[in-house]
Amino acid sequence: MEEWVGERWHRLIMRVADPSFMEAAVPLEDVTRAVELLFRAAGGDAAVRVATASAQKIGGRRSWVQKIAGYGERAAVTSLDGETLALPPTIAVFDSRELNRALYLWLAALAASHETTSAGWLADNVAAARRALRTYPGLRVRFCRLVDAHLAQRTPPEKIKSTAGQRAERAIVQTLKALRDFAAAGPQSPAWSDPAQPLPGVPENTAIVHAVDTAPVWLWLLHAAPPPAGPARDDDPDAARPRNNKHTQQDNKRRRASRTQDTSNRNGLMMFFRAESILSWGEFVRVNRAGDDQDDHDATKVADDMDELAIAKGGETLAARVKFDLDLPSAAWDDLPVGEGEPLPEWDFKAHTLRPDVCRAQRLRPRSEDKIAEASAEKASGTTADTAQQAAQAQSGDDPKKREPSAIDRYKLRATERQVRRRFEALRAGPRWLHGLLQGEELDLDAWVRFRVDHHGSHHSESPPIFSQRMRTERSLASVVLADISLSTDAYATQDDRVIDLIRDSLLVFGGALDSVGDPFEMLGFSSVRRNVRIHELKRFGESWDTAAQERVAAIKPGYYTRMGAAIRHGTKRLSQRPERQRLLLILSDGKPNDLDQYEGRYGLEDTRHAVHEARQAGLVPFCVTIDQQAHGYLPHLFGSRGFALIHRPEQLARALTQVYVKLTAAAR
Repeated sequence: MEEWVGERWHRLIMRVADPSFMEAAVPLEDVTRAVELLFRAAGGDAAVRVATASAQKIGGRRSWVQKIAGYGERAAVTSLDGETLALPPTIAVFDSRELNRALYLWLAALAASHETTSAGWLADNVAAARRALRTYPGLRVRFCRLVDAHLAQRTPPEKIKSTAGQRAERAIVQTLKALRDFAAAGPQSPAWSDPAQPLPGVPENTAIVHAVDTAPVWLWLLHAAPPPAGPARDDDPDAARPRNNKHTQQDNKRRRASRTQDTSNRNGLMMFFRAESILSWGEFVRVNRAGDDQDDHDATKVADDMDELAIAKGGETLAARVKFDLDLPSAAWDDLPVGEGEPLPEWDFKAHTLRPDVCRAQRLRPRSEDKIAEASAEKASGTTADTAQQAAQAQSGDDPKKREPSAIDRYKLRATERQVRRRFEALRAGPRWLHGLLQGEELDLDAWVRFRVDHHGSHHSESPPIFSQRMRTERSLASVVLADISLSTDAYATQDDRVIDLIRDSLLVFGGALDSVGDPFEMLGFSSVRRNVRIHELKRFGESWDTAAQERVAAIKPGYYTRMGAAIRHGTKRLSQRPERQRLLLILSDGKPNDLDQYEGRYGLEDTRHAVHEARQAGLVPFCVTIDQQAHGYLPHLFGSRGFALIHRPEQLARALTQVYVKLTAAAR
């Protein structure tokens, strides 16, 4: 009964204390796409991702009902740092759904124009608002409506008890009114054309106004310093913590963190009493009780109640260390290394420097090939009777090798492979149009128009190059396929198939199609553990697409992480050695580049982007095919708007890969 009454009372008091308009609420997920487009179109950094902001302590006056309910101490406000634009998960500030949505769009435009200076929080937002209004004059009317609606909700300065709060509130109100007048005046205002001219109505000493001294200004944002991203040391236990832990709770909110030191094991206590008393005294002894092995369903709620998350080294349990060690195969079962490894550079976006020899690409070949070679050697040294028996079996059609199904047969891809092969064979046999000829079977209208424009008013040639002819020409095309086989591909993309299964099927079908058309190609699988990049040679240039190559593709397994920039550089080097006229670098991936060290986040994105630019400068055509439904948030920054293809139906990955190849080759012919 007490719980029932308490639950009803909590609902009642929170409903009374909450001033938001939930009936007009707009969740962030409904406008994420529009916010991202507007943020980047307004000049925002393409590598900054849009995330959900977590609640933090705020200022402002609270009513007695809010104090009783414990409401109004924390709120999710908009903030911006070097990597993330954190927006409230839901905006229900106004009683109009249209205004709440307009607030999201205004915050995106404001963040794209924001620059942090020493002038302070208020002055930075004023300058950003002026730049945003000049960039997008169409936001003027909505901005004025937002300012009027927000001013009507703010507490009058005379009702605030503290002197600092009154001074800050007056400065904010005057500044908002000045910005509204600036937006309403438009280009006719003198301050509109001259950004250096002070805005009339804004207080001069704005540096004394701090965001924590007043109620949130929903039309402005906070600028948080980006977290330090330094290289992780090999002896750092936090860097060795596995990321694919089933007990890890997924939380996409942006939180503020600080480094601290774990003091739970200091000043250890030695207890000289009977062992039976340890259980009764254990609760009063300061010990480190790590909870990695327990499901804490309230961890997210606890984090929401904290202003700052303290991160200390250590504290991981044996289960976490053992899981990470089990992810690494033993030397007896790992693939065989080929050579000493190739040193590769890496791009440091903060220093704007290409750091040499940061990581190493180690080529690998399946260990099973050694066993096959040993078996072949034993057969070659067998008796004459065995050889005669094998010959008799081959003549009678009972050869076990002939009856063994291929990788295509085992994965039930024969029908798909046959359809794609026919399409590629037609591509090989099909003629192409040659333009700009002196004679031909058809008139080239584009060449005729260019000829008339270039020779307007001058003497015309009797045989201008304005004809087209269909002719059969030899293809000059080479391809390298980089397949992401990191541990993330072990997740299920459909109800029946994992991502690694779809990648395997696509490689098998695509390899058969390329073999039918006769184009030279190479298939590489890649994963990484810190700076060790593992390159699995599935099919090299010069090798035939035989059963051995198909078996290598069929044997790929997910593991480790995704250092995509190094893999692209390795593929670029391999493909740059080819003499073909057109060279394609195809990347199959299911997510962002990441690794155990600082490579996760913007560092990995910028390094991958630089590697793609290096490939283009080398004369290659890099193209990414992905099934990640969040790819629009980062792939345009990496490969450009036309440098990737998003497959919405993962089961169609094999067909989509071949379609991409046909379009890329047709566009370059």
